Amino acid sequence: MERIIKLALRAFLCAFAPLREKFFFILLTVTFLCIVPPCSAQQVVDKMVATVNAGVRTDLITYSDLMWQLSLQPNTVLDNPNSQDLNRALRLLIDQRLILQEAEKIPTIVPSQKEVSDARDDLARQFASPLEFQQRLQRVGLTSEKLNEIVEQRLKMEKYLDFRFRNFVVISQNEVADYYRDVYAPGLRARFPGRIVQPLEQVKGEIEKTLMEAKIESEMDAFLDTARERAEIVVLNAV
Repeated sequence: MERIIKLALRAFLCAFAPLREKFFFILLTVTFLCIVPPCSAQQVVDKMVATVNAGVRTDLITYSDLMWQLSLQPNTVLDNPNSQDLNRALRLLIDQRLILQEAEKIPTIVPSQKEVSDARDDLARQFASPLEFQQRLQRVGLTSEKLNEIVEQRLKMEKYLDFRFRNFVVISQNEVADYYRDVYAPGLRARFPGRIVQPLEQVKGEIEKTLMEAKIESEMDAFLDTARERAEIVVLNAV
């Protein structure tokens, strides 16, 4: 292989003799850049992992995308992540791409710069310290610009899911009463024997919120199952 490369370079230089000196300098520069690795805490070898097409476009998911996702999850190992963590991140990213592409089919509200900034601050507060957060980003080569893009995408997904599900979820009084009788009160008595169970009216709001979140989660799961079936998802390289 080295002999073939040398012969090809020799033919190239002979054919363009008048420009030899100029190209020689460029060639040395490129060769140096190819040989010397960048100085970073961790060098991520990027590769194509999967493609997702939900009828809007084909989105590419790379190994860097997986590492960026892991870096934004507190208490997740970044050095030599195992296959389980990588595949979990891949499944999450596939679902995110499906939601984003569905969101682009209808008018959505674009997050403001303040919303992005606030969400980024909230994300950073999930880590032990700002320094730890920044070190994790640097370790995987996640720039400030790319982080803002990821945060903006997450906000778009939240807005779409609120529009698609939360605004239309209705919890009936019968559902609240049934949950209080069959789940809430028995569960409280089992955990705290002898404790007086609060009457329904005092915990009605808490129960409504619990039922709403459960119903939203169920509808979202059904939505994603349908989206996965309809979409073209291709895994290019196993992780």
